[in-house]
Amino acid sequence: MYELGKTPLHELHQQLGGKMVEFAGYSMPVQYPLGVKKEHEHTRTSCGLFDVSHMGQIVVRGPEPAQALESLVCADIVGLREGMQRYALFTGTEGGILDDLMVVNAGDHLYLVVNAACKAQDIAHLRMGLGSEYEVEELDRGLLALQGPKAADVMARLCPDACKMTFMQHSRHDMAGIPVWISRSGYTGEDGFEISVAAEQCEALARQLLNETEVEPIGLGARDSLRLEAGLCLYGHDIDQTTTPVEAGLIWAVGKSRRYGGEREAGFLGADIILHQIQAKDHQRKRVGLLGEGRAPVRKGAELYSEDDRHIGQVTSGSFGPSVGKPVAMGYVSIDDAELGNVVYAEVRGKRLPMTIARMPFVEPGYYRG
Repeated sequence: MYELGKTPLHELHQQLGGKMVEFAGYSMPVQYPLGVKKEHEHTRTSCGLFDVSHMGQIVVRGPEPAQALESLVCADIVGLREGMQRYALFTGTEGGILDDLMVVNAGDHLYLVVNAACKAQDIAHLRMGLGSEYEVEELDRGLLALQGPKAADVMARLCPDACKMTFMQHSRHDMAGIPVWISRSGYTGEDGFEISVAAEQCEALARQLLNETEVEPIGLGARDSLRLEAGLCLYGHDIDQTTTPVEAGLIWAVGKSRRYGGEREAGFLGADIILHQIQAKDHQRKRVGLLGEGRAPVRKGAELYSEDDRHIGQVTSGSFGPSVGKPVAMGYVSIDDAELGNVVYAEVRGKRLPMTIARMPFVEPGYYRG
């Protein structure tokens, strides 16, 4: 019998009344007694604490690790300043996305955070792609995400130095007497901090944070609706090995130095396909945001049709957006049908529901840029 993985906060989730479900091979809380909608709203107005310890935390060491990693990702890693992190994509030989990840320049090594469901294959991919002169180490650490407009107020009491950081900065601190690695980032569209902590100290730190009046525990349900309103992709839903960065609207994740004419052009798996799509603009489909009417959410897998009954695509993520007050979704449609303001129709239980192609993110980001 397959046994689910448990994060260092498993017992705490149960004590807090978390409804546990299987997610990416782990037992994770989908919601707490507050409920998904109120958890979502609390994060948007105050501050939520998320357990993201199921994610893979990896250190890469060796000669010029940034240059070496550029053979596997399309981002500019060599140009990443020490103490900064960057969103990156592992790409495959056919130009598809193998995983999305965060990369930190930690001085003499790189610190990576990868998706839980992909971490085993990502580690194998790194070891094979980088070769034996590089050490690829998976860390046994917890990872907490403190998210929301009042996150900085909480951090000002527990780790004042962290409040000096701006969006996508990363540094090491002492927080309430516990050594931590902190980045000012997150996946909700709000200001916030992601806190890496030794596994054995994770619960103590989480309890400290939950003792703060602004903080509520938040489950996977609200995490999904928050990231969807923020227009952020979920691997395995909105991006996967069948989608290229260009189709996914992630051209910005292909570093300018890695594009044709750049100082380190190409050199990553699938570069010929991805860079051709950027240059020729000949890809056939595009990820778009979709705003519905009424209150019925349009879920992943709903087929999309044009007004003249042509099948034009499919929804990849969908929910009711509590902050937007409408159903929100994203999906892929043919390029000819991807214009902002275009009305398309999602098939839900035999009915065609109108949705308007809309700009993402659906909510104004709250990232702190100083």
